[in-house]
Amino acid sequence: MKTLNLSGQELKLSDFFDVVLRRRPVQLTKKGIGKMTRAHKVVKDIVSEGRVIYGVNTGFGKLANEHISNADIQQLQVNLIRSHACGAGLPLPENTVRGILLLRAHVLAMGHSGVRPVIVEKLLQILNQPLYPRIPSRGSVGACGDLIPLAHLALLLIGEGEAYFEGTRLPGNEALKRAGIEPVQLEAKEGLSLVNGTQAALSLGLLSLHTAERLADTADLAGTMTLEALMGTPTAFEEKLQRLRPHPGQVQVAKNIQNLLKGSAIRVSHITCSRVQDPYSIRCMPQVHGAVRDAIQTVKQVLLTEMNSVTDNPIVFPETHEVLSGGNFHGHPIALALDFLAIALTHLGVISERRIAQLIDPDCIDLPPFLTRRPGLHSGLMMPQVAAAALASECKLFAHPASVDSIPTSIDQEDYVSMAMGAALKLQQITENIKGILAIEIFAAAEGISFHAPLKPGRGVFKGITRLRSEVRPLDEDRSLHADFEKIAQMIDEGVFMSKHFISKADRSN
Repeated sequence: MKTLNLSGQELKLSDFFDVVLRRRPVQLTKKGIGKMTRAHKVVKDIVSEGRVIYGVNTGFGKLANEHISNADIQQLQVNLIRSHACGAGLPLPENTVRGILLLRAHVLAMGHSGVRPVIVEKLLQILNQPLYPRIPSRGSVGACGDLIPLAHLALLLIGEGEAYFEGTRLPGNEALKRAGIEPVQLEAKEGLSLVNGTQAALSLGLLSLHTAERLADTADLAGTMTLEALMGTPTAFEEKLQRLRPHPGQVQVAKNIQNLLKGSAIRVSHITCSRVQDPYSIRCMPQVHGAVRDAIQTVKQVLLTEMNSVTDNPIVFPETHEVLSGGNFHGHPIALALDFLAIALTHLGVISERRIAQLIDPDCIDLPPFLTRRPGLHSGLMMPQVAAAALASECKLFAHPASVDSIPTSIDQEDYVSMAMGAALKLQQITENIKGILAIEIFAAAEGISFHAPLKPGRGVFKGITRLRSEVRPLDEDRSLHADFEKIAQMIDEGVFMSKHFISKADRSN
């Protein structure tokens, strides 16, 4: 894969995912080096002139009024990293940490932090190796950015902390040694610039956004499969209805469902039935799924803006030789966006669970209870609906916004914080839960459709079932379905069941 050139210019979402998920190599360009060198000169001049600037020759937070001598400036940066690396909880996954490394390098390469190019070059050396720092997941309140997680990242740069090299957990100095990377000696402001930013919550958020897009498209296939199993009517998805309320997501979902249903023999078999309309969880899929899609697009714009923002403090302006203290590190834009996405995605899980409940209820359609061919002797899909209900309810719990909370820190210097990291962590759990719920619905809907044989569902739905059956066998008799659902969830995570894969290019373009 072609090397990504980091120059401090705009970073695209595709660049982020290529590097983080597909290990695209990254290098710092001459242009980026030039920007960083100009900003670093400002910091050097401040030190030599004896001017007092926060984070350069002062203490931090509530200790900002404490002046630090030039002789102690380097030790100040090391002490900052060590004292701030006090996280708790399980470590962040490798992909999340890779995202943090890339995002932090990108921010520093913009040339407003005042650090030397070698800092970014070291971050990219780590990123390009099978190496990443061990970063505890808990400890950030989202202001001044993600101080604690980023401090654990910075520990590795100075040869301390812990890291994973080729999958083995090692002391930081040993991990660097095995990777052939020398630790760095920090200079003025460099420790502060490494920890001051929103990149931990942002990396988690971007990866959840990637999953969210897959979940939203997968939900269209899962819901359409359920519609076929329940012998529902597609009238509610007609284009003329959508044109009267043309939210982009709603229009797209209705179009997806209609395309997936094309050629359905099941639909033809009951076209004259007396049922006029279906329950909301079927009939209102465009309105619910579509609103989720629109929310995803809104969040995407926020995260894209954040990804290309300078979130350091203080910020260096080389053109005017200024260093200004501000609040760009505050995580509230991310916290609100990720809370919004958590609420939106929860609806995908809750509405899916309601469809699963209909599939196992013989009062909804002439199918055997719990979709088993021998009710009583076999329990069929009785308990998977219970599992889906548990996951859906947990999503509701996690959907409570983290951003409405704040707790003062640093003796009230940081008296209003964003809780962006909390929003990011619970969103990650919601995405995992929804994978599980949609996995159950896809399995259950395929079982329901099998009772209508020899009638075939729409061509798109049929292709989806064929793909499912290539990995997961039908439920002929009771068995533990845990492994089956895990397999389907993995396939969802890989994008296998996105509805776009089962709709012809011609239909997608119409």
